[in-house]
Amino acid sequence: MSPTDRFRELLRIPTISYADATRIDPDGFARFRAALERLYPLVHARLEREVVGDGALLYRWPGETSTDPLVLMAHQDVVPVVPGEWRHAPFDADIVGEGEDAAIHARGAIDDKGALVAILEAVEALLGEGATPPRDVYLAFGHDEETHGTGAQAIAALLRERAVTPGLVLDEGGAVVTDVLPGLSAPAAMIGVAERGTATFVLTAREAGGHASTPPRMPATARLARAIDRIRRRPFPVRLAPPVRALLATAAPHVAQPLRSIFSSAGALAPVLTRVLAALGPETNALVRTTAVATELAGASGRNVLATTARAWVNVRLLTGDSIGAAERHLRRAIADPLVEIAVEDGSEPSPVSPWRGEAWQRLARTVVATLGEEVVPLPYVQLGASDSRWFTGLTGAVYRFTPFRLSRSERDALHAADERIGVAVWLRGIGFYRELILAR
Repeated sequence: MSPTDRFRELLRIPTISYADATRIDPDGFARFRAALERLYPLVHARLEREVVGDGALLYRWPGETSTDPLVLMAHQDVVPVVPGEWRHAPFDADIVGEGEDAAIHARGAIDDKGALVAILEAVEALLGEGATPPRDVYLAFGHDEETHGTGAQAIAALLRERAVTPGLVLDEGGAVVTDVLPGLSAPAAMIGVAERGTATFVLTAREAGGHASTPPRMPATARLARAIDRIRRRPFPVRLAPPVRALLATAAPHVAQPLRSIFSSAGALAPVLTRVLAALGPETNALVRTTAVATELAGASGRNVLATTARAWVNVRLLTGDSIGAAERHLRRAIADPLVEIAVEDGSEPSPVSPWRGEAWQRLARTVVATLGEEVVPLPYVQLGASDSRWFTGLTGAVYRFTPFRLSRSERDALHAADERIGVAVWLRGIGFYRELILAR
């Protein structure tokens, strides 16, 4: 069986996470774990393996030393799908196209079974060759990253209890992309040195209720809609956080004048640069401000009934330097309506910032260039989404977020959406990245 065949088999097993735990199918996760044992026999024969918590997996591969171990992270679960929106069934793992254009269409192809299976392929092959890594290698595969991250939390707590201090932690994150910054024509490996915090705020508007034929002047649904629109029209202020300043400074030598001087002087030009980045598109806008968007709505129990309670769940992603408390104050000012209740349902603050210099960063950057192309420029940046790695920042200062795949704009847009896919050749090259990183000294 080829690596691609194994990958497709694992993609066909639905391991879907839901916020409502009663909707999760534990049999899917059990089948996935059983398939891992069957498909990667050397990994399961020679590495120490533990099931942590409700289904997270922790492997340890003893190396020449236990000092400064390498931790490679990924997660088993995927987000739900709307089947009718997909051109190819989301759990069939169809290969579409030929040669360099061949791509696997499946939920989880990128997020995050692509990384999980590539890591296992690299480890299995190295074991078959009799290799011993220069330092201990831990594989940490959470089972609920897309919802609560309890698996990764449990693994991090276990490593802390065992006094394990990683020299480098690598989780999912940025990819190799093009056209990420004005003037930068070379492909960029976007390595997250920090990630934004995340919080869910619940907005609630109430009224007496009654029949929809006699609505009041300001029904709860209208009050709620107005609050949501006020959040949209009053965005968080733009700001150049230190990792974004580092992104521009690191990119400066790779762009022509006058952008080279502009990027090199990012601090002094922050007021102009932040406005430009905010206007370039959703990704660059998210680099320079905390964002907020309503994602779920709830109202009346019937179509001809006034809602006594209307609710909206607002997803907030916190830029480095912001906080959940500051975000709540901003939302209250933006909504400016005491009759709309605001409550924090859950959240985690922005992560600490890992260094974009030093041994761990250099080892990662060298591996990128050696395996993904000499023309690739490793760049530090703020990871826009949350990942399981945020639970590991208390163990080490060297936590990075990068997935070794070249992804187009449309492929990145398919994450958490329809038609998620990854190029077969792209995925196979990613295996080489993990192999090289494991052996790097």
